Amino acid sequence: MYYRGSAAAIIVYDITKEETFSTLKNWVKELRQHGPPNIVVAIAGNKCDLIDVREVMERDAKDYADSIHAIFVETSAKNAININELFIEISRRIPSTDANPPSGGKGFKLRRPPSEPKRNCC
Repeated sequence: MYYRGSAAAIIVYDITKEETFSTLKNWVKELRQHGPPNIVVAIAGNKCDLIDVREVMERDAKDYADSIHAIFVETSAKNAININELFIEISRRIPSTDANPPSGGKGFKLRRPPSEPKRNCC
């Protein structure tokens, strides 16, 4: 687990496997003990598309997330359910370091590398 200097952490469990939810609590404990003090924590219950084989009740997971002041969402990576919403909510909770960074800051512009000229012959 790498969290040094992280602004946020997403801890994922499988709603179809109770043991993954139990293990998640150990990861939260580890993160709280060794992670940054103001890290934004999100709990994601994955595989919400498999409701018929659910082992972890949504209410139980939500109550746990509330008790540790974490974001909670159920997701489906397979069907892209609530993935964008999770990242949007995390971005809302990460405190801004500086609303107007100076132009000489650490920012950079992304751009495409120059394309290779096409060769017509060997």
